[in-house]
Amino acid sequence: MPTNDTRELPARNDGLARFLGGSPLGVAFRLVLLSILVGVVLAAVGFDPWNIVDSIRLLIQRLWDLGFDAINGLWRYFLLGAVIVLPIWFLSRLFNTPRGR
Repeated sequence: MPTNDTRELPARNDGLARFLGGSPLGVAFRLVLLSILVGVVLAAVGFDPWNIVDSIRLLIQRLWDLGFDAINGLWRYFLLGAVIVLPIWFLSRLFNTPRGR
């Protein structure tokens, strides 16, 4: 008679870890890294953390002054990102396809 050899994984009863989506230290580390990344991007756009409202107003004013050049700039950023993102996405889909069936 074959035995059912399943193992019970220890359940996480920690409510804080469930609420945060992981261990508090791990979540804090990921949030710090994400904050730094977003801060770099916002600094490249021209935002100032000490005067965020004026930074947003200045960004909108600059985009308005650019007119259609802003659309051209966004298109160039899209193409630049797509050159990197799309091949990585395609390769990840190609190598992670389920086998069998």
